[in-house]
Amino acid sequence: MMTLKMRPIGRRTVVGGLAAATLAAPAIVSAQGTYPNKPIRYINPFPAGGGTDTLSRIFCAKMTELTGQQWIVENKGGSGGNVGMDALAQSAPDGYTLGLGGISSHAISPSLYAKLPFNAKTDFTFVTTIWELPNLLVVNLDLPAKSVPELIELLRKNPGKYSYGSAGSGTTLHLSGELFKIMAKVDMVHVPYRGGAPAMQDLLAGQINMMFDNIPSALGQARSGKVRALAVTSAKRSPVLPDVPTIAETLPGFDISSWTTLTGPAKLPPDIVTRLSEVSKKALESEDLKAKFLEHASVAIWRTPADTLAYRDAEEARLAPIIKASGARVD
Repeated sequence: MMTLKMRPIGRRTVVGGLAAATLAAPAIVSAQGTYPNKPIRYINPFPAGGGTDTLSRIFCAKMTELTGQQWIVENKGGSGGNVGMDALAQSAPDGYTLGLGGISSHAISPSLYAKLPFNAKTDFTFVTTIWELPNLLVVNLDLPAKSVPELIELLRKNPGKYSYGSAGSGTTLHLSGELFKIMAKVDMVHVPYRGGAPAMQDLLAGQINMMFDNIPSALGQARSGKVRALAVTSAKRSPVLPDVPTIAETLPGFDISSWTTLTGPAKLPPDIVTRLSEVSKKALESEDLKAKFLEHASVAIWRTPADTLAYRDAEEARLAPIIKASGARVD
């Protein structure tokens, strides 16, 4: 057995070692002690195996690496994300229970649901956005429209004749269609499904004419030539599909993307919020995480806590009239 000889450690060496450790895994000392000093529970309010689950695990793996403590994903789905967010709102504000907020629970639900078990703004602390994921407008190959201008012309000549599917009322897939109707001044029939997969099957079968689907779900069908991709719903072109135009290139101002936030319960201590903001910035700006997100057609987005809250407020205000115009409501 090899015996390692250790030389005496002087004061400078100790200080230097502590400084290096601090740079490698910065920590804060608060009323709760050094944070974090134990695993962090991360509530994903959607089922395991989906896109949010995959992206959440990529993010949590990076946060585990940077904090030195395990970030454990707990899937708690139901009611469009509201079940998981209710559990988060009721958790202790100590920084050890966080979760995945976003457009569904924090910008759509306040206008869609007659009653929520939480206040989407005041019952939470918003740390940062995490990713944004646009939708893709795809049409059946039999539809005689090969561009957004051609589609608008077709719909205006045939009001109420054509239909679009979605993963359900109040989803970003549905709201993409409703915003398109409003801005393009067209009339088409909304057909809601229990998820995007059955909607895509009916699109392939010709039962519906078009749909706005998440890029990862629709990309395979578009690339195989089974559906025609016309445009993405984000304000800018997707780096995954740089040759596919945005709807905004025809209808300026059109922009609907799924977005998510790193969220905690209300009254999360400011020093912990600052710590989480700093670490999440390093995570979301790291090249390896950004590359992994892009593999799933998502873009990493970091914002300050104040900017994240302001973004949530603006999105709720922007989407409320679209939801009202659609007639979607859950009692």
